[in-house]
Amino acid sequence: MKKIIATFNIFFLLACSFLVWAGQGTFHKDHDNSKASDQGKMQRNTPPGTYERQVVVGGVRAEFQIMSLASMNMKDPNGATHHVMVKLFHDSANHPIKDAVGKVKVIEPNGNEQINSLKNYNGIYAANFTFIEKGKYGVICLVKVGEKKCLFKFWYHHG
Repeated sequence: MKKIIATFNIFFLLACSFLVWAGQGTFHKDHDNSKASDQGKMQRNTPPGTYERQVVVGGVRAEFQIMSLASMNMKDPNGATHHVMVKLFHDSANHPIKDAVGKVKVIEPNGNEQINSLKNYNGIYAANFTFIEKGKYGVICLVKVGEKKCLFKFWYHHG
């Protein structure tokens, strides 16, 4: 198991490094691989200030929500300000994926990076981050579902 996690960590770091090296253009050109019709706008039935985005890669649909911990009446012991949550589905069958591992990398407007592992809360995956500076944040999420690896990315505008 440790070998699998170590391999996954190495793959995640290499994939993120490659994106930064080869593709800063992906974020800097303001493109993403989103399939959402709302293009990340707030939707009905979500708490105020909640950002939602759907991204589909390789037949896996990721439904992201970014919300402030304060709006959830929560505090992070490490001082994080926001909660990044993702639900995973087999897109064609709409079946939830409850057994995955992953990491999220957030690239701040100033270029600094934060990386956290997703924690599995019974099929809802989440990690906490600090969003202080106003501006566009790049969000990159790598998940492994069985032997399949999926890389999701999009922009989140904070402020």
